[in-house]
Amino acid sequence: MDTRVTEEFISLFPRFRREGELVAEILAHARRQAFQADFHLYWEGDSCSAIAFVLAGEVRVYRCGESGREITLYEIGPGETCILNASCILGNNAYPANAVTVSAGEMLLIPAREFRRLLGNYEAMSAFVYSLLSQRLTEVMELVQEVAFGRMDERLIEYLVEKSANGILHATHQKIANDLGTSREVVSRLLKDLERRERIVLARNVITLLTL
Repeated sequence: MDTRVTEEFISLFPRFRREGELVAEILAHARRQAFQADFHLYWEGDSCSAIAFVLAGEVRVYRCGESGREITLYEIGPGETCILNASCILGNNAYPANAVTVSAGEMLLIPAREFRRLLGNYEAMSAFVYSLLSQRLTEVMELVQEVAFGRMDERLIEYLVEKSANGILHATHQKIANDLGTSREVVSRLLKDLERRERIVLARNVITLLTL
């Protein structure tokens, strides 16, 4: 086995650092695949023949309403996988959302059959999946509260307009979250949605307003 590849994988997925046998199995059965930005990995209703472990780049998981409006459920970065992808495989169900790449990157694709086997044979794999499940469930619960009760997107826009000077706001996502009484993850997701819709431009600790 290529030591460089093993070290790269462990650096991105440190939970498997002491799981040499599991890592060897993953790398033996996985296929490495590059992707470009704006590539749909899954459409709602697709079957899941493999699970993706992201090595580089970012993937956005979202739902689309009848009106065409999109809502981001969560984003996946290096060192993560999609819990809906895992659920799709384990429950033998169709993918219940859409997954599109935000930027170019790479991923490891583990066939569904091998993923089920690894999950059953290695406690570290199941612990990794359940840890991500807990994290994503918390994020989605915050999203539900935000949409149902808070209209956080409207509050965020009002905040950006009020706090900016000449269309520029210098602030961290955490500072904005603290001011609005929500989490940094919620603020980051909403800001990225605004940027995707070309209403703002994001840079490090700087937000440029375009069409708010």
